Amino acid sequence: ALDAALGIGGLVGLVNGFFVAKFQLHPFIVTLSTQLLIYGVIIWFFSLNGNNSQPISSLSQQYKDFVGGTMFRLGNIAIPWYVLYAVIITVIMWFIWNKTVFGKNMFAVGSNADAAKVSGVNVFLTTMMVHALAGAMYGYSGYIEAVRVGTVAMNTGLNAECDAIAACVIGGVSFVGGTGKISGIILGVVVLRLIFVALTMLGVDSSSLYIIKGAIILVAVSLDMRKYLVKK
Repeated sequence: ALDAALGIGGLVGLVNGFFVAKFQLHPFIVTLSTQLLIYGVIIWFFSLNGNNSQPISSLSQQYKDFVGGTMFRLGNIAIPWYVLYAVIITVIMWFIWNKTVFGKNMFAVGSNADAAKVSGVNVFLTTMMVHALAGAMYGYSGYIEAVRVGTVAMNTGLNAECDAIAACVIGGVSFVGGTGKISGIILGVVVLRLIFVALTMLGVDSSSLYIIKGAIILVAVSLDMRKYLVKK
């Protein structure tokens, strides 16, 4: 169920936020560690009841209709319901980022946590909330992805974090924090998908796509860091 996906994802994010805020650990290391932990739990789960690590494809029809059912058609192209959900989530996140105290505090902590603390921002709570919100969105993404791909396997979503990083950095989100817009992220997602759809249509093999994806991330992060160093 969606509430379970959001709850579990939010709980994992809360754990990440605690270790980042309490022990001043680098978020990338913390999330990498919990990713491996959760992946181990998933492998164990897929081995229960004699499943022998086989994919789960018997998704309920109600679940599939709710997420991937046809909302309307543009000619011969069916537009699924999850497109509408993506628009709704985008609007909600734009509002949180730009119109709430939490959003302002998030940018302040990302820009300079020490300055934010002096200004009265609860850095510990803000860090926890940011990671909990991110975790809930990961859970939501998994809930949608299961229907989109039609089955759930142990490796479903594996390396999807690379796509997220690439799209965000392309869209102007700074790797050092404190900079980014929802519109930029959406543009980054669209540009990245167009690149890979075009490459796939040109017959580029999957191994080359990984190489290109890695190069895009490396170049984008390098440009981001160069802008950061120039500002300093």
